[in-house]
Amino acid sequence: MYVNKKVVVPGLIAGVLMLLAGLVLSRVFGIISPSINAEYLNPALFRPWSDPIMSLYFLYPFILGIILAWYWDMTKHLVKGKTAFEKAYKFGLVYWLIAGLPGMFITYSSFQVSLAMVLAWSISGLVNAVIAGFVFAKKLT
Repeated sequence: MYVNKKVVVPGLIAGVLMLLAGLVLSRVFGIISPSINAEYLNPALFRPWSDPIMSLYFLYPFILGIILAWYWDMTKHLVKGKTAFEKAYKFGLVYWLIAGLPGMFITYSSFQVSLAMVLAWSISGLVNAVIAGFVFAKKLT
């Protein structure tokens, strides 16, 4: 697998936007369902923010952005649409159906997290995938 600058830069841009969207959506879901905030504080489920390993959390959208940019570059000819948003939505939806939805199903079935949290993560995952797809439709077409 060869990843070049053409893919890395849009991947990093997507990473920044996904991180920001994730932070905003996390706040929104915390307001809609305050119990989600309490779940994040459960040390049986999540590391505390004071744990240095938690800083790796912020790398996730950048790693995902670069991987999705590479995948977009390989499959962009398959993503049909008249507008960048239409292509972004199709790309994001397919990625979410392949990875996000099954991942959230297994998360809900095997971890002691609420349905509200799993739904919040599912929606955030779809939004982030579409955001990444939009960056790629604009930068890697």
